[in-house]
Amino acid sequence: MMTGDKYFAEAMKAYGVTHLFFVPTIMIPAMAAMEDGDITRVTCHDEKAAAYMADGYARASHRPGICLAQNVGSMNLAAGLRDGRMAGSPIIAITGGADSAARYRHVYQEVEDFSVFEPVTKMSVEVDHVRLLPNLLRQAFRAATTGAPGPVHVRMRGRHGNVLEAESDLDVTFEKQFSRYPAFRPEAERTDIDAAIQKLLQAERPIIVAGGGVIRSQAEPEVVALAEKLSLPVVTSLNGKAAIPENHPLSIGVCGTYSRWCANRAVAQADLVFFVGSHTGSQVTHNWRIPKPGTPVIQLDIDPEEIGRSCPALVGLVGDAQATLGRMVESVQEPINRPQWIEFVQGLKNEWREEVKALWHSDQTPIRPERICREISDFLPADAVLVGDTGQAAFWTGTMVELKHATQSYIRCAGSLGWAFPASLGVKCALPNRPVLCFTGDGGFYYHISELETAARFGINTVVLVNNNHSLGQEQRLFDAAYGGTQRGRAHSMWMFTETNFAKVAEGMGCLGIRVEKASDLRAALAQAFAADRPAVVDVISDYQVLHPRAWADES
Repeated sequence: MMTGDKYFAEAMKAYGVTHLFFVPTIMIPAMAAMEDGDITRVTCHDEKAAAYMADGYARASHRPGICLAQNVGSMNLAAGLRDGRMAGSPIIAITGGADSAARYRHVYQEVEDFSVFEPVTKMSVEVDHVRLLPNLLRQAFRAATTGAPGPVHVRMRGRHGNVLEAESDLDVTFEKQFSRYPAFRPEAERTDIDAAIQKLLQAERPIIVAGGGVIRSQAEPEVVALAEKLSLPVVTSLNGKAAIPENHPLSIGVCGTYSRWCANRAVAQADLVFFVGSHTGSQVTHNWRIPKPGTPVIQLDIDPEEIGRSCPALVGLVGDAQATLGRMVESVQEPINRPQWIEFVQGLKNEWREEVKALWHSDQTPIRPERICREISDFLPADAVLVGDTGQAAFWTGTMVELKHATQSYIRCAGSLGWAFPASLGVKCALPNRPVLCFTGDGGFYYHISELETAARFGINTVVLVNNNHSLGQEQRLFDAAYGGTQRGRAHSMWMFTETNFAKVAEGMGCLGIRVEKASDLRAALAQAFAADRPAVVDVISDYQVLHPRAWADES
């Protein structure tokens, strides 16, 4: 016999959870039951930020991330799951909900919100009696970590999850297999593997597009091994950026909408495209124009519903990326060479690098974002994690920062501006011994700047680099177009901000703040920030007029 709160505390310990991210007041007796254990209960200032922290934790640790909120904050928590749903992140979101005796009677702070979790989760269930807790909590871990991982939701009856205060005879069996993902590694059918290999061998200009599924499966070594054995150039989605070191001769860069033009042109010239763990959505294909429509495609995904979703698959491989690619590497008897094809794509990459070299080394003031990215590339330790926001932050980190070590990681926002900073705190909680650098703009940083206090209070020593151009710079082109080419009147007030000194804000909230106005000072600022042994903000003043180039697409 035990209370549900005691059971929950025991479950978190058994599943290897090290951090919970929440906004009070939710399941406080459960929090108290963890007092003598090793689980850190991170109290956040915003429910959406708590979800983002759990998301970052999950992507970095390969364990489910846990976030909680009482009933009045549950919609905010649901909003924070959108990014995790798009990125395939195993988040377990726990909320309070109305007691059945109080429904339809205007209970304080209650709005029926159970349905809002449906589009952003794989599963949403309600514990309306404590005896249901073991079965549904185990199912939450199973759902989050199997197949294509993703968020799940468990609502506990009562505003504060009060249902768990009751006692019952609870089954303390914990399925530790589901404490990590992927929980299972299914291998594609052998006949499909053989067919895919034959198509790759027969092609003259094949290419790999490595997506986020490669990172979730931890299949980076297998991608490199297959590419080397079959002379396959590799481009990646933004989610798959760290699938291959970017100084590898077969690495071409990120393709799609936030891309290097050399990567898009390489995919456009391919006569066979092998998508590995990629949703083939609008961003990685630049609105389904890369590769050219009609190009033969092989697709490997753990979710059978993804095979052929955007274009018919010549061969569909349903399985885990690591297991299936490993079998493909074993099955190739003799390595092959494609010197002309490899020389061609390497020429594209070299041409692109020559084109951006002057920007990488620019001493311009205000600082160009390309120079910021080169300083990051040269500085980042071999075991560092780079966390990137969406918008221009995604373009700059995805295309201009080069990760040169297989031991470096890249975790990026799937679309929700402001995600990167709180997510980077979750990443640091998961990987306390690795350097974590968050790259965001001032527009993104404003969203959850209050979590600087959270970082200082809990000693979460992430370094945040703010590309501070005092604007939502990516919006410039949209406003230019709306105003017929020349903005007038109060147009700038809709996308430009006050010039805030984020270094001073950081200092005021208990963190280290460093302001950088000259490119030559950036390297020393990064070194100081990482050596500080406390959360740090590096506020870099950049040129708001510098916009990322538009993605290349074959218009023929």
